[in-house]
Amino acid sequence: MSTLNRSVREVVREEPVMRGRILAALADGPRTVPEIASTIGSPTHEVLFWVMGMRRYGWLREVKAPAEDGYFRYQAEDRA
Repeated sequence: MSTLNRSVREVVREEPVMRGRILAALADGPRTVPEIASTIGSPTHEVLFWVMGMRRYGWLREVKAPAEDGYFRYQAEDRA
């Protein structure tokens, strides 16, 4: 099945499952969305949905200055 044909609803529904993989990818430090996608082996457009959801609900925060390639980097937020 092609990942390009997946509905947005299906992709967003996977965010709780992908959260652990994304947080593990960020354990070594901040990364951009393309870097996270490469690390976890998922399409960049799907990772973007997951990262934005995690950012909205306080799991991630962006680093203020963008990386050299112009993308913002994200890091895990401390959740006590």
